[in-house]
Amino acid sequence: MIMLTRLNATKLALNADLIERIGQAPDTVVVMANGAQYVVRESPEEIIELTIDYRARVLNAARVPAPR
Repeated sequence: MIMLTRLNATKLALNADLIERIGQAPDTVVVMANGAQYVVRESPEEIIELTIDYRARVLNAARVPAPR
């Protein structure tokens, strides 16, 4: 999940794996695989970076053995 900010400053957690596309005209609109749309403050570039960081954390967590 990635944390984004709606235009009214409320936080929104989105499943990054379900993002279909991101547009900007002028506000950033995130379109999900199910058709839901969210208008957020972050730029498309910021959302892409958040998604990359999220996926890197998931992969890193999968590689580190759980403590016993």
